[in-house]
Amino acid sequence: MKNVVIVGTGLYRPPHTISNAELVQAYNAYADLQNTEHAAAIAAGERQALVHSSVEFIEKASGIRQRHVIDKTGVLDPTRMKPRFAPRPDSELSLMAEIAVGAAQQAMAAAGKTGADIDAVLCAAANMQRAYPAMACEIQAALGAGGYGFDMNVACSSATFAIEQAANAVRSGSARCVLVVNPEITSAHLEWRDRDCHFIFGDVCTALIVEAEETATSADRWRIRGSRLLTQYSNNIRNNAGFLNRCEDTDPDARDKTFRQEGRKVFKEVVPMAAAHIESHLGALGLQPADVRRYWLHQANLGMNQLVLRKLIGQEVGDDIAPIILGEYANTASAGSIIAFHQHHADLQPGDLGVICSFGAGYSIGSVIVERL
Repeated sequence: MKNVVIVGTGLYRPPHTISNAELVQAYNAYADLQNTEHAAAIAAGERQALVHSSVEFIEKASGIRQRHVIDKTGVLDPTRMKPRFAPRPDSELSLMAEIAVGAAQQAMAAAGKTGADIDAVLCAAANMQRAYPAMACEIQAALGAGGYGFDMNVACSSATFAIEQAANAVRSGSARCVLVVNPEITSAHLEWRDRDCHFIFGDVCTALIVEAEETATSADRWRIRGSRLLTQYSNNIRNNAGFLNRCEDTDPDARDKTFRQEGRKVFKEVVPMAAAHIESHLGALGLQPADVRRYWLHQANLGMNQLVLRKLIGQEVGDDIAPIILGEYANTASAGSIIAFHQHHADLQPGDLGVICSFGAGYSIGSVIVERL
């Protein structure tokens, strides 16, 4: 079988950041407004008062210090608490395609590719801007790429699942050079009015190029030694927004139409699943966790990542073994592990092994084992 390599990565960062202090100020103002508006119901015991958030609570719970967002003013408006995006005509490049093109152009430049070299585009993200035409097709056209494109959604594991599809396409001959893009506009599906999760997500887009090793010209090449995917159904991370809502006559702004999770259950169930998945995948290739030079894990929660590594390696490890980008970017859904790889791989040497791993709603877990060439 053909050896397949990752040869270039790209990262789009939105122009705005929101610190924890700014976020807490906005949320607490919103909570005060709600508590005043519903004071009678709260006094009668018919409604619970909203409790203030705090910087200390956020950082202890997650390790997050700030997040990048496409729109800041709408999120920080206590009377709105969500981004404000201007609608675009169908003739204009969509918002999701715009940030995807920005990340893709960086990845293509790093890989030494032009649009004419790309013959497949996989747009993999937790949420798509629309049902059709596929976002991938719009990105393909904007880049001048050929071949085909399609969208895929496996929540926070979308990127790793897409890498396997890209590698399989190259091995089978259905594509020569595949672009994987992960445009994550998470600010649009985060419930900024919920104290338990209002701090979790940030916006970003990542991209990478997958091609056959024999055609790669980039000096930055990572052979894909193997990939493995797993799903197990769970309701503990869920979002009910969808095209059927209008036919159900339900409130499009209801709480279940945005991100929600049973955080403690997710932590308890996903950590052992992710650790066992990585260990089993390594074992299938005759490798041990200690053989891995670097782990680029899904960036959802600092404590979760630390516990996954402790189960794998048997001890605490620092950023040199498992880089954390949560502090700057927050949880960026499927893009998190790719950001970690993008920013923290240049120092590795030929022969070094790494694991890109994501875990999220589904539950879904994807791992990609790579070797620096």
